[in-house]
Amino acid sequence: MADLKELVQQFGQDGLLLAIVLRPGRERPAVHVPSAQAIEGRGLAGDRSAAADPAGLGVSKRQVTLMQAEHLPLIAAWSGHEAVSATVLRRNLVVSGINLWAARSPFPDQAMRLLVGPTVELVVTGPCSPCSKMEIALGRGGYNALRGHGGMTAQVRRGGLVRVGDRVRIAIDRGQRNEPERAESLPDS
Repeated sequence: MADLKELVQQFGQDGLLLAIVLRPGRERPAVHVPSAQAIEGRGLAGDRSAAADPAGLGVSKRQVTLMQAEHLPLIAAWSGHEAVSATVLRRNLVVSGINLWAARSPFPDQAMRLLVGPTVELVVTGPCSPCSKMEIALGRGGYNALRGHGGMTAQVRRGGLVRVGDRVRIAIDRGQRNEPERAESLPDS
């Protein structure tokens, strides 16, 4: 029987990047794009998180937001919609096939990285809680429909190009600290 540290390292399959969404500005509509440049320590080029002036803010934990594609039908059902688009939820990367919550090790000496495509490395920093704007975007109960299913936040450890259709993998680094860089959190929307 495997111990918990071994079980945390086992994934049945790789994931797939289904959508890339950029949020050009706080009150501007989010848009789907076929590819985006991940900028180390900043986020995705063209997204408001990467454009934010980091002077005095420290390193943001929310450089990239990730959404589990498998949760979209649940959110739609709980909010009374036939379907919900990632642009409405304002999450940057929609991933299918792997559990994004499992991309964070519960062990401080076992760092985990999310590898997207051939070069990009993300470090998952925590859950992406919904904001009050979800009540407007999804209607009454939208905020609660997203609670616990809002996805994850991440920092870009190594930049590069991400494309819809890229493979998404989880890598484990034994003996390394599983800590994001010191960060300030920026609002989601």
